Amino acid sequence: MVDLMDLRKILLLERLPDAFLQRMLPYVEAREYKDRQIVYEEGDPAENFYMLKRGKILLEVEISDTIIISLGSIKSGYSFGWSALLHGKRHTTYAVCAELCEVLSIPGARLIQILQEDYTSGYWFMKEAFRIMKWRLGRRTEQFIKVMRKHPDIRRLLGLEEGNPRGSSP
Repeated sequence: MVDLMDLRKILLLERLPDAFLQRMLPYVEAREYKDRQIVYEEGDPAENFYMLKRGKILLEVEISDTIIISLGSIKSGYSFGWSALLHGKRHTTYAVCAELCEVLSIPGARLIQILQEDYTSGYWFMKEAFRIMKWRLGRRTEQFIKVMRKHPDIRRLLGLEEGNPRGSSP
């Protein structure tokens, strides 16, 4: 059974009022997942919003039949499955447990309804969600640029071949 203290340990929820969290509690379910067990797959309907109570989740994308890349990891206290907050969306990654995990979930439609019933708490929830998404986008952008700078074809186009690290003429 999930209690108020479980929700308080989720960074997204830690500053929200008890009354708001109490409204969430009846709809939050806890489930344990084993190492390498899939929480959801890319393309699945995004019905639930997830919060990681314990463990580590990898967000992965299959880019070919033989290549799977990890876009990031979710640590205890963080949330994932954001697509559930957008009506009719599907998951864009796989969420795979990197170890034994305890995951809390709430139906996205129900969470949206709770947010709409309390505009003040809804505002603070969405403000924190925006902060998290901005951080994730910044991190992914940095990763993308780093990969691009190291790619041999891009380095050649930019004049950054070995022996010419700044692209200036020798």
